[in-house]
Amino acid sequence: MRGADKPAAVVLAAGCSSRAPGFKPLLPLGGSTVIENTIGSLRRAGVDDITVVAGHRAAELLPVLDRIAVRAVVNDRYRDGMFSSVVAGVKSLPADAGAFFILPADIPLVKSHTIRRLARAARKGGNDVVYPVFQGRRGHPPLIAASLLPAIMAWDGTEGLRGLLARCEPRAGEVAVADEGIMMDIDTADDYRRILDHHACRHFPTGSECEAIMAMLAVPENVARHSRMVAGVAGTIAGRLALAGHFLDAGLAAAAGRLHDLAKGRPDHPRHGARIVKSLGYPRVAAVVAVHHDFLFAEGQELDEAAIVYLADKLVQNERLVTIEERVNAARERFAADAAAQRAADERLATAQRIAARVEAAVGASLREVICGATGWQAAGEGG
Repeated sequence: MRGADKPAAVVLAAGCSSRAPGFKPLLPLGGSTVIENTIGSLRRAGVDDITVVAGHRAAELLPVLDRIAVRAVVNDRYRDGMFSSVVAGVKSLPADAGAFFILPADIPLVKSHTIRRLARAARKGGNDVVYPVFQGRRGHPPLIAASLLPAIMAWDGTEGLRGLLARCEPRAGEVAVADEGIMMDIDTADDYRRILDHHACRHFPTGSECEAIMAMLAVPENVARHSRMVAGVAGTIAGRLALAGHFLDAGLAAAAGRLHDLAKGRPDHPRHGARIVKSLGYPRVAAVVAVHHDFLFAEGQELDEAAIVYLADKLVQNERLVTIEERVNAARERFAADAAAQRAADERLATAQRIAARVEAAVGASLREVICGATGWQAAGEGG
């Protein structure tokens, strides 16, 4: 797609918000507003040429857009439907725009990585439209070639822009993304609450997003099953610690557990996996992934998510819950002829035991008691 190296964007913010709990573009979200989050995602992805189409309550929206230096056009015909705003927006595109995103303002959680991934895919292919896809479902924003502008301007509006793009299906492409935000808009109060919850946890991927990441990277199923088990154990331990007043982020621990072996089989797989996770926009998760194999934990050190994921990994052998000793002894047997590897296994055992002792002291129970109800550890032997 020509022009995908520097695409523009049209953000649609002219609707009436009839079912939402307020004027959608200006609803609060993370210390700013929905519209500012939407524009922020585009800008972080390198999209500088952005046009916002205003309409309903434009007098309230325009000062906000002026403050954040975004070009705006007002669609006086916004009551005719969203397609009228599409037309108003694309009319404002610069003459040299080669491609553009169309994004409703009430879809504020699209990750900047998704925007960049769409642009990269469009540059490589000959598609007129490229859609992001999450778990087999298309979402927003599509990236559209400027060559379709005449067809958009001439379209009679039947079924809106979707009706026109349906005719372009033979030249449409799809890009798998690990971004649940492409599916999340604000139509109702429940949708808004879901957006708020998702935004509050944006520093780690959801379980579904973790699965999408593993699928995109073709992680072998046996590794994925092991990682899911580690995630469950890590999340359970972190949750129990939180109940005891040690406020670790169980969601962060679970996400890092799911992704800790993302690059299994590659040299220095913890750090390689961490680089991948960081490139997806999750530096806190990446920091945990980087140290899941070898972790320094001194006497008196505070427990954190990295310590919990390290411990959880030592409690899972393939897909089976085991004691720390069983897990590390298996490694010692595997490297029986390698004295250095055996010493490393002993060091990992000692580190895991120190973490386990801190956990047990913090919650006032054994590891077996902490996790057996949630995971069925009683079927795997005695706990450490």
